[in-house]
Amino acid sequence: MALSGGGFELVEVKSFLFRCARMSSSPLVSRKGRHQQRYDNQRRLVAGCIPYKLNIEDDTQSDDLLDRVEVLMITSPGRNDLIFPKGGWETDETAGEAACREALEEAGVRGILNDTVLGVWEFRSKSTQDTCSVEGVCRGYMFALEVTEELECYPEKDSHQRQWVHVAEAYKHCRYDWMREALNSFKNLLTGKPVSTVPELSESSGFWIAKPNAVALC
Repeated sequence: MALSGGGFELVEVKSFLFRCARMSSSPLVSRKGRHQQRYDNQRRLVAGCIPYKLNIEDDTQSDDLLDRVEVLMITSPGRNDLIFPKGGWETDETAGEAACREALEEAGVRGILNDTVLGVWEFRSKSTQDTCSVEGVCRGYMFALEVTEELECYPEKDSHQRQWVHVAEAYKHCRYDWMREALNSFKNLLTGKPVSTVPELSESSGFWIAKPNAVALC
């Protein structure tokens, strides 16, 4: 896929882009509980994405593609910072499905998910920041999501407010190093540069199609 306009071009990414299945009959509600949560060596597995769009109406005079790209960040409950949508990867879904579901639940967006994993990072949950045990450690898989639909109402709207920002500004909002590293991989992906090799996912990458009991995907 190539996007062009104003003297810049988005090079084709050499991987398939999958549109997650839309299930119009599914209620827009968040999944609750962790009875289907995936773990690996006591580490909670999570999946998330960097939602983005190409703003062709931006009044900037730059021909640099990345100056025209905006990424979507959301507020974090109880904190004055911005994050990318992410959450638990459950046993009845692939990592890509989980990333799509979290984008819909937390940010109210659907779109096209690129199957290239931006990276895998380990970090602690907010409630275990000051502990040294493996308990509370998360292993997160991040993807890039080209947004095609932005919903007015979404399950976690009261907890997460949305904010579109330019890529350069997004770095300033990143609280953790892994978020900045994910943005670096995201920039490489959009401009056709190599993305760091990451461990192969335990689930087949295949086509990420929603299962009948999935709440909502891209």
